[in-house]
Amino acid sequence: MPGIDKLPIEETLEDSPQTRSLLGVFEEDAAAISNYINQLFQAMHRIYDAQNELSAATHLTSKLLKEYEKQRFPLGGDDEVMTSTLQQFAKVIDELSSCHAVLSTQLADAMMFPITQFKERDLKEILTLKEVFQIASNDHDAAITRYSRLSKRRENEKIKAEVTEDVYTSRKKQHQTMMHYFCALNTLQYKKKIAMLEPLLGYMQAQISFFKMGSENLTEQLEEFLTNIGTSVQNVRREMECEVENMQQTIEDLEVASDPLYLPDPDPTKFPVHRNLTRKAGYLNARNKTGLVSSSWERQFYFTQGGNLMSQARGDVAGGLVMDIDNCSVMAVDCEDRRYCFQITSFDGKKSSILQAESKKDYEEWICTINNISKQIYLSENPEEIAARVNQTALEAVTPSPSFQQRHESMRPTVQSRPPAARTSSTGSLGSESAALSALSLDSLVAPDTPIQFDIISPVSEDLPGQAKSSGQSGRRTNPFGESEGSKSETEDSILHQLFIVRFLGSMEVKSDESPDVVYETMRQILAARAIHNVFRMTESHLVVTCDCLKLIDPQTQVTRLRICDSVGLAKQIAFHAELDRKASEKQKEIDRVKEKQQKELNKQKQIEKDLEEQSRLIAASSRSNQSSGEGQFVVLSSSQSEDSDLGEDGKKKRESEA
Repeated sequence: MPGIDKLPIEETLEDSPQTRSLLGVFEEDAAAISNYINQLFQAMHRIYDAQNELSAATHLTSKLLKEYEKQRFPLGGDDEVMTSTLQQFAKVIDELSSCHAVLSTQLADAMMFPITQFKERDLKEILTLKEVFQIASNDHDAAITRYSRLSKRRENEKIKAEVTEDVYTSRKKQHQTMMHYFCALNTLQYKKKIAMLEPLLGYMQAQISFFKMGSENLTEQLEEFLTNIGTSVQNVRREMECEVENMQQTIEDLEVASDPLYLPDPDPTKFPVHRNLTRKAGYLNARNKTGLVSSSWERQFYFTQGGNLMSQARGDVAGGLVMDIDNCSVMAVDCEDRRYCFQITSFDGKKSSILQAESKKDYEEWICTINNISKQIYLSENPEEIAARVNQTALEAVTPSPSFQQRHESMRPTVQSRPPAARTSSTGSLGSESAALSALSLDSLVAPDTPIQFDIISPVSEDLPGQAKSSGQSGRRTNPFGESEGSKSETEDSILHQLFIVRFLGSMEVKSDESPDVVYETMRQILAARAIHNVFRMTESHLVVTCDCLKLIDPQTQVTRLRICDSVGLAKQIAFHAELDRKASEKQKEIDRVKEKQQKELNKQKQIEKDLEEQSRLIAASSRSNQSSGEGQFVVLSSSQSEDSDLGEDGKKKRESEA
């Protein structure tokens, strides 16, 4: 007999949509078998019930056997051996249909019993297992839904234990029921052949026994054919028994091996997280918005295909595209008090999706897998090896080795060394510039294996009780940024007061703070550590900058998380110099205005003197043309001199006043 397709029992625990689709094909095949067996049973029952209709019933049986090749069985439609065998049987039965007699006893034992047993026992068993499996699958989905709704903040151990036990029981029940259901469907492919061939064999043997092999239609060649068919049926039976034994052993082994997997969150020590994956598949809860503030969660099967994230619902033949995850970003998020949630954002930021994993292991593996795919590692020949090498490189970036230090120094852009700015004293006087710092190695800047703090752990209260009391007694409104307003001079003299929204990335201890390389190395190590450990959450704070200090304030509680007061002198000095610059600028503008006014007066005086000189020249020219007498000349000259003397005295007074 040719090989028979079968359902993979090993994939029953995963319960993927592909397995469900294949199960649907087998169920459709079982329905077709049931329909065909019912027709064949009715035909044989007519042979058993009525002698007079024996010929017609035999003819109908022959007809049904001939139509077997026209049946469209999803799994056995192209079995040529089975088709040719049934065609041969149909030909013989058609020839013997006119001469068969009532063979009630022999036909009841040899023909009706096997097909009745297959119809009443095997086919009904398939239907019963199908109903039980459907109930177990629905119970498992309901248990998973309740487990997914467990509160992360208000965690109740009793409720969690009950829900976990419910998930364990329902998953175990579904797995066991599904395995037995698959086994029954696989066995049905063998029983189908036996149920059709064995009744026909019994029928023919009864006919041969009744006519004592004396008929012309029953030749030795037909006996040999029937013998071969009997041998074939026995071979199929033995093959079926062997396959059933193997499937039972597989079921027992899978039950033992899959027992820890029934828990929704297995032990991470027994099942470690694989961070070098470039392909991942499994069930996730997807968040769908149903309104402005409301949302719903839908459990679907997700899998990666190249650089795409796909999803497939039960009953779907193929999956659909969810998002292109090339160059995407993935980060852990807190969403609706649910655990193991993460968000995927496309490279252009226009599309995002929030998903929830079932366990912490799946949660971390999904984040690592999407990170590896976003780097397009899957396009290489050995993606897992490259992913492992990339992750190892990122791990080494936290504590650089000497060889990595040399590569880092060679790759860093060269910057001309310059002496750092000198510190100022509290009185505002500028100190002398210090000498240029020598080049420091990475190990001398930041010590290896230095712990990194990603959050501000313990905020302290800013306002003292006395300050709060005085603020309340004064009747003034409380500052929303947590600053006390007890003294009037502090607020009025504050030249600088600005608010910035900042996010805290991390902090670590350094050996020296006199070089900008410390800042570069500290930022590199903190960002590398965040990437390796998948730390994407950042604490948001309000940075208040005043002349007195710098403050980090919690935006929700208005409690000061951090106060930096070392910049008081510098801030006052900056403000003092700004005030001096402003006053000097105003004084310079006033001097410029005075100079401009004096220049206008001087130009006006020069113009008057120029007009007087022109008038004197005109008078002198007219006197020469008339050739006046010496007395007249004297009179003119004396008059001009008197006018010049009068004007000269006024001009001298004006010049003295201007000077």
